[in-house]
Amino acid sequence: MSQHSFYVNETEVFLEGRGSHTVVMLHGWPDTYRLWDGMVTALAPQYRCVRFTMPGFETPYNGKARSLAEMTAQLLAIVDTVSPQQPVTLLLHDWGCIFGYELAMRHPDRVARIVGIDIGDHNSGAYRRALGTKQKLQILGYQLWLAGAWGLGVLGSEGLADRMTRYMARILRCPLAPAAIHWHMNRPYAMAWLGAAGGLRHTLPVRPQCPLFYAYGTHKPFMFHSPRWLETLARNPANVALGFRSGHWVMLDQAEALQTAVRQWLESPANRPS
Repeated sequence: MSQHSFYVNETEVFLEGRGSHTVVMLHGWPDTYRLWDGMVTALAPQYRCVRFTMPGFETPYNGKARSLAEMTAQLLAIVDTVSPQQPVTLLLHDWGCIFGYELAMRHPDRVARIVGIDIGDHNSGAYRRALGTKQKLQILGYQLWLAGAWGLGVLGSEGLADRMTRYMARILRCPLAPAAIHWHMNRPYAMAWLGAAGGLRHTLPVRPQCPLFYAYGTHKPFMFHSPRWLETLARNPANVALGFRSGHWVMLDQAEALQTAVRQWLESPANRPS
């Protein structure tokens, strides 16, 4: 199936597939738009699949640091460009969830459905309370390491920053080839822990008004959602929450199973957009 690309405010956007409804895909750390290759193959026969590398994850990256509001505005600009008349389905993973949920909370009229992978109520008190001390230290350890690597890169130690980033990516078993991983990708961690570009203290509570499919890996040292998140999702029959025998990258570890489950949910009459 043919692919064509275009630019929205300096972000290259790739469009594939046919159909009346658009699925916009957002990746996380340390990935690019290619993370969604398998999902595009699965969905493109029925849907217009839109994906791009998140601003700041390109290399080399020469643009200015975007704040949370500016990131949200850029995502909205892409959604408005690819689907000006209809709301879209968001397909999100990792940091793509953080920014995608923010878009959905700020502009609910532009989002018809959400598929969130492995990140749930990341900014809730329930999630913080659900983590044990060891889990909190593990999260703090890898995230501060990556934020620190970003800071070193900004100060000019780019080689060291890249090596630190690739080291942590190896520890976390990231699937992307090391040569494609660079310190610029750590900007969201710098926003979270160092207050870069205005920080992330003002993210809205994740309370989607639209149907949501939530997939998460069960084979991890800690979760990125609280038990309350799953309980809340279960109250709406249009929602689905599924655990997969995988790590953080469910779309790679359990590709066929996830693709089948997502397709079935998207085609369910209970949440199909009008």
